[in-house]
Amino acid sequence: MTEVLFYHLQNATLEQVLPQLLERSLARPWRCVVKVGNPERLETLVNELWTWRDDAFLPHGTREDGPAELQPIFLTVDDENPNGAQVLFLVDGAEPGDLSGYERCVLMFDGRDEAALGRAREQWKRLKAEGHDATYWQQNEQGRWEKKA
Repeated sequence: MTEVLFYHLQNATLEQVLPQLLERSLARPWRCVVKVGNPERLETLVNELWTWRDDAFLPHGTREDGPAELQPIFLTVDDENPNGAQVLFLVDGAEPGDLSGYERCVLMFDGRDEAALGRAREQWKRLKAEGHDATYWQQNEQGRWEKKA
């Protein structure tokens, strides 16, 4: 089964946290798929990854950027794994599809948004019922991640 990590964003935004987690994944070295919940946010995240830090580069792209299998980080709104990724990131309300091809799934949600909290609770129940190894992480006041479940 896939290891599923729920990240409850409390004191930082997705744009602040996602690049850090992607950078750590690439260092392992894992390939990543970032599934975005809506097409409008896809372009925003693509641009954010280009500019997130002056001294770092996160190689990424979408279907428009050429062969998907060449992208270490592939961003999409579809349920696909065209680059053979080991890690799936679900952001902005993206729903998990078939997780069997992934070692890890990272589901990130805004803890200040009641609808996002409700969706995450439902996803937690469903993924646990499917037998996935799920853990829940929440930011503390210092911005560090604490395992809550």
